[in-house]
Amino acid sequence: MLATNLESAVSETSNNSVQDPIRVMMVDDSAVIRGLITRILEADNTIKVAVSVGNGELAVKNLSRYDIDVIVLDIEMPVMDGLTALPKLLEVDPGVKIIMASTLTERNADISLRALEAGATDYIPKPTSSRGISAEGDFRRELIDKVKALGMARRRNRTLSEKDGRAKGPVFKAASVQLGPPHEKISLREPGKDKPDVLAIGSSTGGPQALFSFLGALKKDIKAPILITQHMPAMFTAILAEHINRMTGWPCSEAKDGEAIRAGHIHVAPGGYHMTVANKGSQRVIILDQGPPENFCRPAVDPMFRSAAKVFGSRVIGVVLTGMGSDGAKGGKEITQAGGTIVAQDEKSSVVWGMPGAVAAAGICSAVLPLDELASYVMKHAGGP
Repeated sequence: MLATNLESAVSETSNNSVQDPIRVMMVDDSAVIRGLITRILEADNTIKVAVSVGNGELAVKNLSRYDIDVIVLDIEMPVMDGLTALPKLLEVDPGVKIIMASTLTERNADISLRALEAGATDYIPKPTSSRGISAEGDFRRELIDKVKALGMARRRNRTLSEKDGRAKGPVFKAASVQLGPPHEKISLREPGKDKPDVLAIGSSTGGPQALFSFLGALKKDIKAPILITQHMPAMFTAILAEHINRMTGWPCSEAKDGEAIRAGHIHVAPGGYHMTVANKGSQRVIILDQGPPENFCRPAVDPMFRSAAKVFGSRVIGVVLTGMGSDGAKGGKEITQAGGTIVAQDEKSSVVWGMPGAVAAAGICSAVLPLDELASYVMKHAGGP
C-alpha cells in the first residue's frame, strides 16, 4: 500500500529513524530561538539538529562539512541574510531542502515567496516571541511535519535519481501503470467526456513553484475560470496571487466572498478561509467561510473540489500538485463520481508526493504526469470531445 499521506509516510520512516535521523541545520541570529527550535525538533527522535549557526555566511561555510537533509533558514540576519545565503547554499548542495522561517509580516511574506522562486522548498511563519515559539502547538506541529516530510523527500529523491530508465508518468493507455517501488501499481480511469467549465487546482508543500511552472505553460486560450487552493497562511495568499500574475501573465487575484468567477481569471483561496463555489441566479460565485479546518488546513482543497463537483458536474478538471498529506483525495472522488477528470503530478517531479500520491492511490486519476507535461494534458482535454 502506498504511503499516501504524511502520517503513514512518517510512520514508514520512523521504523529506521532512530538509527538514521533526519539531519537539520538551524540558521537564526538569535541563540535563544535556535535553542528553542532545536529542542522542539529533537523532542522527536526521528530528527537531529546537526548544525546550529547564527547567520547565512556561517551556514554556507558549514554545509559542505555535514550531510544535511533540511535547513531551517531565518530571513533577517546580520552578516548575511537568508535570501542572500539561499543561492549560495544551493550551489554547495543543490538537493538540500530549505525552509524559510520568518515572522509574519507583509514584507517577510513577499521575501518568502521570492525565496521560493529562487529555489527554497517551503516556508514557515514564526511566532513573534520566544514564548510563542515554545508554547504554540500549531507551529510545533507544522515545523516537525515539514522537516519530516522534506527530509524523507530529500532521501527519496536521492534514491530515484539513481534509478536509470525510470518510466515517465502515465497517461491513459493501460488499465494500470507502475510507479514507485516495483510492487506499487496505480489504476487509471478514462477522463471525462465534457469540455470543462472550470479548472480547480490544489497544492501544498512545493506548490508555489509548481503553480508558476504549470500556469506559465498553460495557454491563455483556455477560457474556463481557474480556482486555486494552496495551503498558505493569511497575507501570503494575496502576495502569491501577485507573483502568479507577474510570473505567468495570467490575471490573478485573491478571492473575495460573493464575487463572480470569471472566465480566463485565476481566483486564489485566501489564507484562513475555505473557498467554494455556488450558483447565485445565473452566476457562479465564490463563497468564503471559516468552517473547521479539513486535513489540518484552512483553506483546504477538499471543500473546493466538492463544491466544484456539485456546481459544475462533469465539467470539471481537478489538478493535484505537490504537497504533503492527503487533501484533495475525498473531494477528487466526488469530481470523478460527477463525471469530471482528476490529474496528478507524478512522484519524481513532486517535492512531496503526499497529496498527488493520495489521489493516484485512490484510483481516481486519468493521468499521473511530470510537472512539465501536465499543462499540455489539461489543454488537450479542455478542448472537449
